[in-house]
Amino acid sequence: MSELLHRIKVFVFRMDGGEPDYLLLKPDQGIEGLWGPLQGPLGFGDKLEGAIRRHVLDSTGIGRAAQLVDLSMPSRITFGEEEIVEWTFGYQSLVLPDPERIQAHCAAYQWAEFGTAYPSLDFDADRAAILRLHTLLHAA
Repeated sequence: MSELLHRIKVFVFRMDGGEPDYLLLKPDQGIEGLWGPLQGPLGFGDKLEGAIRRHVLDSTGIGRAAQLVDLSMPSRITFGEEEIVEWTFGYQSLVLPDPERIQAHCAAYQWAEFGTAYPSLDFDADRAAILRLHTLLHAA
């Protein structure tokens, strides 16, 4: 019997001159750390929006979102006996993150425009998510 876990992935973005910049994080895992969005567990009984807001605040110091975008593309991954469901969102920030909070959780971070962010992501699901978010932001 497998264990079902839920995880959130959040692409924090800011609008810079009409174009979005995306916050990419590199976990503190040596050379195996890959650029990606903010991510964390979704605990039993957590509501998605509450967990997203809490995790963004704890990890970056960014409080209230100007806009929370449900990308409506959950993915399911199986690792042996674990099944992980990932819920992906966009989170518009009006303020800069607290570098000390980010550095407590990650080895490095960067703001990147779409043309730099997209090829920096190593996972297909992350590239599909940022492409969807970027498209939704331009359609609005």
